[in-house]
Amino acid sequence: MQLDEVRASAARIAAWLGLRGSLVGVRLLAPGEEPPGGAEVLHHHRYCQAVTHARHGASVILGREGISCPAAARAFGFRVLPEQLQSGKGLVGFGIVSDPAVGQRMFEGMSTLAPGSVAALHLFPLDRAEHAPDVVVVEDEVEKLMWLALASLHATGGARVQSSTAVLQATCVDATILPYLEHRMNLSYGCYGCREATDIGQDEAVLGFPAALLPGIASHVEFLARRAIPAARAKGAWRALDQERQRGG
Repeated sequence: MQLDEVRASAARIAAWLGLRGSLVGVRLLAPGEEPPGGAEVLHHHRYCQAVTHARHGASVILGREGISCPAAARAFGFRVLPEQLQSGKGLVGFGIVSDPAVGQRMFEGMSTLAPGSVAALHLFPLDRAEHAPDVVVVEDEVEKLMWLALASLHATGGARVQSSTAVLQATCVDATILPYLEHRMNLSYGCYGCREATDIGQDEAVLGFPAALLPGIASHVEFLARRAIPAARAKGAWRALDQERQRGG
């Protein structure tokens, strides 16, 4: 897929769905791969915060030294997971779980990249892409993500959309690493970390999909925008029922 096609697809999806921000392109830069010029190198940032910056129009680089979330750092293979998190005690301290064994199991089930396999992460608004992304991440209202999931289902021939989450590491593991490793869309409700550390709204959630699915998703979002989306948003069936009830029918 050519870059002009990537940019156009991203802009059209955002317009058809009425997204609040940009789709986010994510590149996993291999060791020795030069980071792009012009991108801001982030320091003391969580991955979910980098997603937020890109959603709002910034091109950013987040690497081993700049990432501040220890769980995301382990997920991307930058650093080992601290013992407090491995044991589950850290999640007890945050008030997320009451039993450290539950927290321990949550981290044991975390999908991760091999240590040292990625040197840095490049995140950018997809409608201004200057590089082909590996993964596309979208944060927005749940109804809008639903249409993306439906478009993905069509793009993959009708196979049911599977979703995996521990309601932990929503943007890094759920929306980026799982789509990258398993070559499929994954949806997440969000998590404590991204809801505490970013501007994601209470009515918003997040999903990610491999960039290879972008053309098919864009094509079917356009198809949905012709009839299904406006019809569902108009709530004709609900309005008819409401009017019937008001008439005492």
